[in-house]
Amino acid sequence: MGLPRLSTPALPQRAWRGFQGLLLALALLLGLAQAPAALATGPQDFPETPPAAHVLDTADLLSRAAASDLEKRLAELDQQQVQARLVTLRRLDYGLSLEDLGQQLLERWKAQDPEGSTGQLLLLIESQNNSGAVVASPDLADTLPRSLLASTGTSTMGLPLREGARYRQASIDALGRLQTVLQGEADPGPPQLIERLPVETNIPTAEETASSNAFLWVVVLLVVGTLVPMITWWIFSR
Repeated sequence: MGLPRLSTPALPQRAWRGFQGLLLALALLLGLAQAPAALATGPQDFPETPPAAHVLDTADLLSRAAASDLEKRLAELDQQQVQARLVTLRRLDYGLSLEDLGQQLLERWKAQDPEGSTGQLLLLIESQNNSGAVVASPDLADTLPRSLLASTGTSTMGLPLREGARYRQASIDALGRLQTVLQGEADPGPPQLIERLPVETNIPTAEETASSNAFLWVVVLLVVGTLVPMITWWIFSR
């Protein structure tokens, strides 16, 4: 009889496989932990100087047709010495607001290009909270006061964003309002909320049903439907 084979070499192999699985699990956990931070957007994620494009759709919220349309609309403000741009993002860095991001971008662009950074106007959209904001360089403060910018971001852009995440419509409404003011006309103000009246219907309400005598008629019809056949059978069976 031969000696039995020892299985000790299998033990290190199993231990190595278990160690590899542990490393894979740790790598996966670290990747999931860092994923939200990687998706967050801050000033460092944008160009150092004012970009040539008017639409910076970093969140991919706009279709190609919508981005092209907004590019043309934003470029029209160049005739009024206003360099308007639209910036979209998915989520902000922790502790950063849309207004803060816009102001930091304007300050960075001004530091890099003092002469070419005048008349800057930024429309910002964050898709995580469906929120909007508008900021402008200080030289536009007389024409576009801060109260107007805040109202445009909160109300004019906020309404279509909250009602179905309509990013293109929010941008168009904001541009229309700001362009009206830039042309020297009165501020049209934020959009008016439409009061939704109840739709008329022929279906009675619970109160109307309770107050009506429909239940009585149902009982009467049931009684008649039961007694008439019985009486007819009794008459003809005699």
